[in-house]
Amino acid sequence: MELADKAVGLLLTVISLSIFTYYTFWVIILPFVETDHFIHNYFLPQEYAILIPVFAGMALISLLCVFIGFVMLKSKKKKA
Repeated sequence: MELADKAVGLLLTVISLSIFTYYTFWVIILPFVETDHFIHNYFLPQEYAILIPVFAGMALISLLCVFIGFVMLKSKKKKA
């Protein structure tokens, strides 16, 4: 079981670092590269650099609110 936990942790770390590197390159470095360079084909338009994190944050907050609501409802039913 411990080996599986380490493998999952390593996988999550690699995925997180990959996303961080991609986003950092996209937001910080790419604006200084000429627009006709081939590297721009691998990235979405700059508008999405703001929209994607905003919608991801809204989804996370919404899911947390729903989870807290379910926990509150279940705890209320146990008391009754």
